[in-house]
Amino acid sequence: MAPHRERLGVRATAVITMQVTEPVTVALQLALVGGTPYEETLEVSSGSVVLDAVALPSPVGGRQHVVHAPAGTMEIRYDATSPPVPVVEERVSVADRIEALRPSRYCPSDRVLGLAAAEFGGSSDAAATMQAVCEYVSRHTAYTSGSSGVSTDAVETLLTGQGVCRDYAHAVAMLGRAAGVPTRIASVYAPGLAPMDMHAVVEADVDGVWRVFDATRLAPRHSLARIATGRDAADTAFLTVLEGRAELVKLDVSAVYEGELPKDDHRDLVSLP
Repeated sequence: MAPHRERLGVRATAVITMQVTEPVTVALQLALVGGTPYEETLEVSSGSVVLDAVALPSPVGGRQHVVHAPAGTMEIRYDATSPPVPVVEERVSVADRIEALRPSRYCPSDRVLGLAAAEFGGSSDAAATMQAVCEYVSRHTAYTSGSSGVSTDAVETLLTGQGVCRDYAHAVAMLGRAAGVPTRIASVYAPGLAPMDMHAVVEADVDGVWRVFDATRLAPRHSLARIATGRDAADTAFLTVLEGRAELVKLDVSAVYEGELPKDDHRDLVSLP
């Protein structure tokens, strides 16, 4: 399996409408990772008033923005164009390994140690283990829009046999950790994804390098553009209400790849830029 070493340009947009019933403070994770000279804009407004979005760093080169909004209709618009970038293989540190082996809110790997041992135990090949995990999750889960909620964890996904991309990612990450492979979740813009939305994939430690796995197989991994990275969706949510009350009314996402979408048989070693 040969690693992929380049990603062409990506145009990514996200438009979010929220109805704020009490003044809120929200944290946004919509921006592409830092370090690349993007052309981008982030505009947040409430009625005719433009709101400040304060940028803060988040792990793995990510960026989050904090916004305070009054009651009313809040609209968030993000638009970015990423140029072609080389894919630099990110090494997995000792601290990374420790963090990525721990159970988390949505990936309770300590609850499925027996299942992981029975299905994937005995192999020292992390890539083969993760391929087997992805096949298992794909075989036992039906992609079903609206089948899960904010409290759905990976155990529930496997028990119900249905979910969306974040549920697939949680199940893969949970079983990978239970099988002894450090894993983490990445939220991404995914050209080729249908239906178009924010997407979630898994990164796993394969021979000391983070490699990306996607049990949904809904978009080529070579085209993905990283937004945020963490142990599960609690760390990578595109929007978190920190104070106040607000309801998500609408989310429109678009991600377009420069040139023809690459083919992906999901057996190659792929890293996210």
